[in-house]
Amino acid sequence: MRFTRMLTIGAVVLLLPAVVRAGDDLKIGTAGAQELRIPVGARGAAMGGSGVAFATGIDALFWNPAGAATIQGVDVMFSRREYIADIDVDYIVAASTIGDMGVFGITAKILSMGDELITTFEAPNGDGTTFGSSFSIIGLSWSRTMTDRVAVGLSGNVVYEKIAEQAATGVAFDAGVQYNPGWNNLTFGAVIKNLGPKMRFDGKGFDEDAGTSDDPSGRDHVARTRSSSFELPSYVQLGMAYKAMEQNNSVVNLTGAFQSNNFSEDEFRAGGEYAYNDAFFVRAGYTESNQSQYLYGFSAGAGVQFELGDTQLQVDYAWGESEFFDNNQTFSLTVNF
Repeated sequence: MRFTRMLTIGAVVLLLPAVVRAGDDLKIGTAGAQELRIPVGARGAAMGGSGVAFATGIDALFWNPAGAATIQGVDVMFSRREYIADIDVDYIVAASTIGDMGVFGITAKILSMGDELITTFEAPNGDGTTFGSSFSIIGLSWSRTMTDRVAVGLSGNVVYEKIAEQAATGVAFDAGVQYNPGWNNLTFGAVIKNLGPKMRFDGKGFDEDAGTSDDPSGRDHVARTRSSSFELPSYVQLGMAYKAMEQNNSVVNLTGAFQSNNFSEDEFRAGGEYAYNDAFFVRAGYTESNQSQYLYGFSAGAGVQFELGDTQLQVDYAWGESEFFDNNQTFSLTVNF
């Protein structure tokens, strides 16, 4: 009990400074690497991203790595999100229990945006050539149950962005905890995400012709300019989950979360899941913010879980409202060996 209390107090102390300095609307648009914030996994997306205290299994590695401590054996998940502006987000993750050390997971998130036309002053509609871009995040996670009531998790991610001949590389870290006090069917969770040093683009695209010297035999000089650095979109989530009903084969869970953002207005999230016989699931969620022209809102989804021999499979779907763009859809397939 004393260890649990110390762990909880330590987590609160670490999270408080981030909460105090977050929710700044004056900093909207000043952070980079926004792909870190794009939700992945249909189960959590359908519940409006409110599952910081509820997310379990391999789906939890994005929402709160502490929840992955429940994994038994080997889990693999593939998820695709049809995001805004014809952007597709693929997410592949594998996790396994390794003895008493806990659960280790490897994640990969890749954004597909296609090629873009190169425009110039002389050819504002394109000069017939194109440039490509790639955004990817490769991560390693660890989670473990510390007691029968407390689980913790850590993630480290390598962020890579490339646009034409310019690229930037950075690292981002997540840390989370889930606590079940064994009281009134409540569970509490907290996670801090995307902590890391600033990133900066570099590459041939920053080369500038500095001209030649007065000497006829002199060489052309090329100077490489230095781009401005940018911060990562860090935030903190605090939430709770409540098992509202457990009767016969039916279970209803309700979730809520407060998200304190460092580079935008804070967000409030709520969701729920109805499960029948641990095989059929219906979910819904809602996200709200005081930020003007906020992108998200209502979300919903469903899932089914079944066995195929000794393998357990789960198929999930989520639909999410999106202002100004086409609504988002997320598909996920999870396999447990």
